[in-house]
Amino acid sequence: MTIDPAKEPVIARESALAPSRSAVDALLREILRDVLVLDAELVGGFSGETGLFGHLPELDSMAVASLFTEMEDRLDIIIEDDDVDGEMLETYGGLLAFAEAKVVTAPAGGDNSI
Repeated sequence: MTIDPAKEPVIARESALAPSRSAVDALLREILRDVLVLDAELVGGFSGETGLFGHLPELDSMAVASLFTEMEDRLDIIIEDDDVDGEMLETYGGLLAFAEAKVVTAPAGGDNSI
């Protein structure tokens, strides 16, 4: 079976090793821009303390579902219901830490893709 590289998750294409923090950060910012239709300059200025849920009107409960779906697809991770809590969506730093932890613990070889 041949895998179409264009459909392989970005993180998986970059390296067989765990991606760098900057790679996960860049991809997470891209996901937030795309899902929430935010200005690239605004998202580029996010710090670890930047408020997300409750601070960005674009990030409502429906957008959270879309955000998680895109994170699963692009980061090649699975987000379980038990993984989700309010703290992870409180700030950009919380969401980034969550994404990094999921990417590092994801099974190698794409076994966790949807």
